[in-house]
Amino acid sequence: MTDLTRGERLQIMLAEDELQVLDDWRFQRRMPSRAAAIRELLKRGLAAEGFGVATVGAKSQDFGVTTPTPAQAARDSGVRKR
Repeated sequence: MTDLTRGERLQIMLAEDELQVLDDWRFQRRMPSRAAAIRELLKRGLAAEGFGVATVGAKSQDFGVTTPTPAQAARDSGVRKR
């Protein structure tokens, strides 16, 4: 059973289009809240990629939701950013 007491709060900022994509995904799957949807997406992302480690020096702007960032594009194309 999942422990429903969570001691840490995480605040993220989303653009309008990112929030719309999140809400659409959530509603299609009848998720009870945005927080539940984000936790599910995190779980799926970690499972798909393994427990990946961010590149040293990576910035928050390097991690987008709806459009590939330069770091994501380089990773997806197999090019390593130095």
